[in-house]
Amino acid sequence: MFLASRPNPDFTVGPLFVRAIVTPELGPIEVRVQWSLVVPPRRSGAAVEQDLYLLWPGPVDGETAGGAADPALARFLTERGFTVVRQGRLPLDARQLWGGGRRPPPEPIEGGAPFASYVRESGTLDRSAPATWIRVPWTPKLVNRTWLIELRMKLPQLVRERRASWLENTIWGRRYSLALSFGDVRTRAAFPVYFEHRDRVVRLAEDPSQLLIRFEDASHLKIHALSPPTSRRQPSETRADREQVSLYLDPDEGLRPQVLAVEFGYFTGWKSWAPVLFAGLFFVLGNLAGPLIAMLARRAGARLAGRIHFGPRLSVERQTGAVIPREALARLEPGTTTHEEVLRLCGPDPEEHEQLAMPERRILVYRGRKVVPQRRRRLGWLATVSRWDAEHHEVEITLDRGIVQDVQARVRRTHLDTPDGG
Repeated sequence: MFLASRPNPDFTVGPLFVRAIVTPELGPIEVRVQWSLVVPPRRSGAAVEQDLYLLWPGPVDGETAGGAADPALARFLTERGFTVVRQGRLPLDARQLWGGGRRPPPEPIEGGAPFASYVRESGTLDRSAPATWIRVPWTPKLVNRTWLIELRMKLPQLVRERRASWLENTIWGRRYSLALSFGDVRTRAAFPVYFEHRDRVVRLAEDPSQLLIRFEDASHLKIHALSPPTSRRQPSETRADREQVSLYLDPDEGLRPQVLAVEFGYFTGWKSWAPVLFAGLFFVLGNLAGPLIAMLARRAGARLAGRIHFGPRLSVERQTGAVIPREALARLEPGTTTHEEVLRLCGPDPEEHEQLAMPERRILVYRGRKVVPQRRRRLGWLATVSRWDAEHHEVEITLDRGIVQDVQARVRRTHLDTPDGG
């Protein structure tokens, strides 16, 4: 935010360009602020002659201009209860917009722009994020429409890494966020200075003004999100390995903050193939681990089913195959019962054995199993099981010419850990 030296300035700022230059190293980000002043008609530049102040909501770093710090800036801040953490001078240049042929190099403004970074302290350990108070000395080129004033600085805290798990960082790479703003003075250190001098705010002119973020090494750049939706992303017109994101500033927004935010990341080497490689790896591991997990799940399910029983007390037996009741066996009379009666009493699907030497003789075999849980504790329909008692039934019925000749019944009892165990 620009502030004038005197209240109610009648001049405006325009055009204004705030440009951040991002490289894959992601160290302190170089920011260049370029602007000019628009003087109302029928007023001369000499009539508005005064120093400008730039309130930046963050610390500054990087190259400094020659000369001692301005003690007036530190005194201004300390009188208001702030703590100055750094002082110096930032490089300040004047760039000519046109002059025929190639654009001439920038002309340094002697002494640069004095600055003081400060914090607001509420206690011994409660310190706010820094802000910076910058004085731009008056020069006639400020109101010369053929010149732009350029302030250069580096911002150590402009890029912030997004919090993510190690798996996200490994697969997708690290993500960073960067935001440029105009008119945003909502930090604890910047707002009191703005509020005291809110009658000195220099507003935007109708000239096109922009927030710009230039990314180097665009071939290894991945931009994940842009905000607001009206921002624009485009490749550089001069170099193929650059990409630029920009947002036009609307002068009708008044004091409402206008913010350009980008979420991005740089990838190198194998990380460009990381999503494909990890997807293929998970596919292979899934196919290999699927049978193992299914087997473990079946075992765990069977063990759990063997220790917990759910159901009424009268429906606890589990029966498989054909278990012939004793009453049915008692009705099988050798020499009298026929083959049809055996099937009616014992079941229609027995095993049938025949002897080649005696084709008229056959043996019908019925096999079945009955499993009964031995329960420990019971709560309604839910009960714990200590073991399962299994009875293996086998009945052999010998027939000669369709008449029962002999009946053999065997029962073998065992203890099982699970109802489906062998």
